[in-house]
Amino acid sequence: MLYHAYQAQTDLLSPLRLFAQHQSALFWFGNTEGWPLRKISAALDVFSRMRLTHSRPAYGIHTVRSGEQDIPVVEEQALTLPFGTLLRFRKTGVTGQPPVLLVAPLSGHFSTLLRETARTLLQHHDVYITDWHNARDVALREGGFGLDDYVDYMMRYLRHIGPGAHVVAVCQPCVAALAATALLAEDGDPAQPASLTLMAGPVDCRVNPTGVNQLATSKPIGWFEKNLISHVPPPHRGHLRRVYPGFVQLSAFMSMNLERHQQQFRNLYQHLVDGEVDKADVIRVFYDEYFAVNDLPAEFYLETVEKVFQTYDLAAGKLTWRGRPVRPEAIRRTWLFTVEGERDDICAVGQTVAAQDLCTGIRPYMKVHHIQTGVGHYGVFSGRKWNGQIYPRLREVIHNALG
Repeated sequence: MLYHAYQAQTDLLSPLRLFAQHQSALFWFGNTEGWPLRKISAALDVFSRMRLTHSRPAYGIHTVRSGEQDIPVVEEQALTLPFGTLLRFRKTGVTGQPPVLLVAPLSGHFSTLLRETARTLLQHHDVYITDWHNARDVALREGGFGLDDYVDYMMRYLRHIGPGAHVVAVCQPCVAALAATALLAEDGDPAQPASLTLMAGPVDCRVNPTGVNQLATSKPIGWFEKNLISHVPPPHRGHLRRVYPGFVQLSAFMSMNLERHQQQFRNLYQHLVDGEVDKADVIRVFYDEYFAVNDLPAEFYLETVEKVFQTYDLAAGKLTWRGRPVRPEAIRRTWLFTVEGERDDICAVGQTVAAQDLCTGIRPYMKVHHIQTGVGHYGVFSGRKWNGQIYPRLREVIHNALG
């Protein structure tokens, strides 16, 4: 009933928001004489933007700066599966660069959240990304999608890219990325990655538990299933599919920093009133991305909460893939790079570097760890310090792995 109630409210308010959007443009005046009307326009603009969307925003990566040139970039669907597409950012006329699979989290937002990460990697690499689909748009006949399927998708994507690929996993998928690498390594599969980078991921949530970790262990898994899982309502293509709705996840994220978000919308209003369009656009762009929500398949969400955040299966040596034990110690040929943020309040220092102890088969010189000072969770993969301090070390690891 939760999803149905949300859909009914959305349908009711949608005409009002469209009306506000059109009226905001009508009342806007870029001069001092229009200042009283600008207040009305600003209020209408803020109201129209306090809405959620359910379609993936555009990546918008049309060119990339490499050396002294701006190189055109073309998006290509390299491999499309029901729950996700392997998307390639192909640089026109550029060949021979190391292929990188950027593994995005499936956690309520679209993979475009890693737009800046991909753009930075594109300077020197052939970049692919896991472009996850909105579960509410996946027909019920496609079956379920759990943690095992996520790992399976990763292995299929790596086999499609071919030998010599490098994996960069951000946040939640670090567990799945390590599992996929271990399985490929144990099988001697040529698709096992040359390097594996784990960035701010919950490899072992027993270490320095954060508020997010404590929330996950505060209730039994049955509570999460009963209270947070809903059926997709009509008329969506995934009608009757069980999902963890993206709007529920967004509500949880926002409640952690509610005052900050409220202040940002007050700032947006004031920037518009003052005619500071550039400053207003920064806030608009952020929330256009932040309010684009992606529903998670119920199986994947519940298994992730239980196996990653409650029973710590990978760290405890209990993780299996389709009944087969996952053995990180089987990894021998893959370089391992772990990255953590000093101020990360989602995945604390110590949770990601735990992978170093699990991968006992990797020689010490092939293991690298980096703690980035002065950044929180998002600063690990976006922003000035990601570009200026973390990425150079990542590029060096990939270069060394080329051997």
